[in-house]
Amino acid sequence: MGNTSTKTSALFALISVFFFWGFLAASNGIFIPFCKTHFNLTQFQSQLIDSAFYGAYFIGSLLLYIFSLQFNKDIINKIGYKKTIIYGLLISIIGALIMIPAINSGSFMFILAAFFIIALGFSLQQTSANPLVLNLGNPATGSYRLNFAGSVNSLGTAIGPILVSLALFGKVVATDTDKTSASLGSINILYVILAVAFGAAIVILIFSKIPKLEIEEDESEVKVLKQPLFFIMGILVFLFAIFAYSVKEGIHNFSTNNFEEDYNKVLFLAVITGFVLLLLIILFLLYRKINKQNRFESEAYPQVTLGMIAIFIYVGVEVTIQSNMGTLLKTPEFGGLDDSKISPFISLYWGSLMIGRWTGAIDAFNLKKSVNTILTLIIPFVAFAFVLFINHLNGSDMSNFYFYAICVAVLLAGFILGKNRPTFTLMLFGILGTIAMIVGLLCNGTIGIYAFLSGGLFCSIMWPCIFSLAIAGLGKYTSQASGFLIMMILGGAFIPPVQGLLADYTNIHISYIIPVFCFIYLAWYAWKMKIILNKKGIDYDKAETSSGH
Repeated sequence: MGNTSTKTSALFALISVFFFWGFLAASNGIFIPFCKTHFNLTQFQSQLIDSAFYGAYFIGSLLLYIFSLQFNKDIINKIGYKKTIIYGLLISIIGALIMIPAINSGSFMFILAAFFIIALGFSLQQTSANPLVLNLGNPATGSYRLNFAGSVNSLGTAIGPILVSLALFGKVVATDTDKTSASLGSINILYVILAVAFGAAIVILIFSKIPKLEIEEDESEVKVLKQPLFFIMGILVFLFAIFAYSVKEGIHNFSTNNFEEDYNKVLFLAVITGFVLLLLIILFLLYRKINKQNRFESEAYPQVTLGMIAIFIYVGVEVTIQSNMGTLLKTPEFGGLDDSKISPFISLYWGSLMIGRWTGAIDAFNLKKSVNTILTLIIPFVAFAFVLFINHLNGSDMSNFYFYAICVAVLLAGFILGKNRPTFTLMLFGILGTIAMIVGLLCNGTIGIYAFLSGGLFCSIMWPCIFSLAIAGLGKYTSQASGFLIMMILGGAFIPPVQGLLADYTNIHISYIIPVFCFIYLAWYAWKMKIILNKKGIDYDKAETSSGH
């Protein structure tokens, strides 16, 4: 009983950091269009905020992996999961404090650097926290616990846009006068508060008794998962090619009339290009150094590589829908709104993820079947009402969103059909997400907005499903695979600019064809995982159906 109580208190301590990840990630949806207006950026350039933020996840997790290769030990197992999370929070505090002079400088590149440092800390936290939550109990029910942690994360995503809008404009729904008088300096206080909050999370973790896991005490050498490593090398080669080409184009288009800006841009790209090349060389040399008997066969765990692609696409589609939504809502066909009036839409999008995750989190608690059924029917609409209510308190007219309850009902039907079957649920939600994006492409106005917003509903429970399927049956290689999966948060840095680039060449509405292809892959991934894991004798759908919940 004592061990169960300790694990429960540890879980509640861990989920405090999940809140901050969601808060800051969702806030980008307000900050991006504001920066686009303030710095007169193209849609592609504005999405570089997401690139800096989510790219840091990739770099941070990759650096951890490089250290593990160097010492031939799992670095997180060596340091400890709890300490790694605390170190990550310290880095995020540094980034939050650096954001203040960055904002005051008025330099967009400086602001990007501050975002990068904050998210670099997040990468350490996520690489440790996700497997820790999964291992605080039966791995077959790990997706429930991640859903619960995700529901807290979504609470941060729901209120983040509101608080950032308040910091920028002094209110959620601002007038044109408020919009023009807003300045980047008005959010200094926000990052001071964030730094203090990160510090509070450190104190909570220090005084929380988080038990050591078996994988932390395993001192045996861990072999390299060869196929995922080569996949990461391939990504680095691709990134190097992109940045090298950008440097070439920057030099070619260099203008003496805009010398300082062009020089800084080329220098920035050159530094990134060199850094990516350095990472690639280090990885290659470390791999060559490893004894052949420690090079794991690539076909051993195909679910890891497919799961990496799935995480890349899932994070990318989740982020790109909302990151480009601000520009979509400015078009006459979708309301012609200005920057100061989009926060309720962004809040409802991230609130949609909260609605799904709150519903999925019910199974994290060992409740009676009747109670579980009642809560499943009620919680989605309670969460929806909560999102409407917190926006209403801040002065938004949410009456236009009442009929969004129809989309929530579709989500509920999906949960009922896929109950306790993560593979089937993931495939079903992938199909529903595809349909929603197609409807959004075919329709304007309210129906189109509802369709795109509902992408948040169908993304809501994908992370724990993908994560648990990708590390199924990995044993002591779980943390290594988890690190590879966290690297793939890079999708949030790559897919939004791709959609932004397509929007620049076509229009913002047509660019939403990108999420269609993303949801199609996620549906296919679930179907493929069912086949792969069944061949290995693993069937989480069957195991969870008989769990007694």
